Amino acid sequence: MLHIAVIGATGAVGRECLGLLDGGIVPVARVTAAASPRSAGHDLGAELGLKLPMAPVTALDDLDPEGLDVAVLSAGADISRARARRLASAGALVVDNSSAFRMDPAVPLVVPQVNPHELAVRPASGIVANPNCSTIQLVRALHPLHTLAGLESVVVCTYQAASGGGLRGLDELAGDSAALLASAGAGPTRPGGRFGQPLAFNLVPEIGLPDGTGFTHEERKLAREPRKILGLPRLRLTATAVRVPVFHCHSEAVYVRLREPVTAGAVQEALAAAPGLRVHRDGYPMPRTVFDGPESRAAVHVGRIRVEPDDPRGVWLWVVADNLWVGAALNALQIVQTAVRRGWLR
Repeated sequence: MLHIAVIGATGAVGRECLGLLDGGIVPVARVTAAASPRSAGHDLGAELGLKLPMAPVTALDDLDPEGLDVAVLSAGADISRARARRLASAGALVVDNSSAFRMDPAVPLVVPQVNPHELAVRPASGIVANPNCSTIQLVRALHPLHTLAGLESVVVCTYQAASGGGLRGLDELAGDSAALLASAGAGPTRPGGRFGQPLAFNLVPEIGLPDGTGFTHEERKLAREPRKILGLPRLRLTATAVRVPVFHCHSEAVYVRLREPVTAGAVQEALAAAPGLRVHRDGYPMPRTVFDGPESRAAVHVGRIRVEPDDPRGVWLWVVADNLWVGAALNALQIVQTAVRRGWLR
């Protein structure tokens, strides 16, 4: 039985972590919810209707690492850089949901359905990085295709939901949408906000700050992280990331160039055999249907599987997954689950 701390517990991902722990994803003896001082003392368990053995929220500065088995960090890269190594030094396995350590050679970047061998032994750093939300669903679709016919190159366009901007992003989309509807679309558009541009009834084709090449931080993560997870450092991969006025679930249009020719049937069978991956042979997945219930939220959904008529090495996929579960909280706790199964986390 584990003592687990969820840091950033009052945020969108932290709340999902607590809900999954309440569902019994890993055995817990005690859960400590930690957040900023303004949330200290808040009875988050009562608010969320949880039955977890959990006290009211602890201010992060007051968190005692003594006796912690696991710390799941979902409070942003700055907090992770400041706290993760100290928590690991105190003996906790740190699962970090930020970008702080993803490309650190000493820190494994893990999607348990793709590279569980990275957790064969406890990492010397004591830290395991959770990939970017869009990366997770992407590599879970790419891995079976690489096994089938080898990956040569990938082009991905992501359509990312407001929940990727946390509770503030969700509130902003809801409030601005209601205001525009009430004014029949004639109301003022608020500049700035969580997404840099107004998101309601809009598309924002830029997530994160662009660098000197014009690619954004999000797009750079989507290019780098799959190479590390798949063990393909020379994989050619490029991305465009778009924020869309959808509350939950990220979608991706993925074009894959394979090393060997394939048929659509062979691609479907390879994907259908992958754990936790649901192939939609009739119809296609959409954010509203994927967010329909726990079983659906826990899966990666793939549809519109097409092989180019003039190029049997070119494959298109449409991939949808819940970014707060598959892309964050669920993957983080499946890392803990895998460590327990491996026997080095008890």
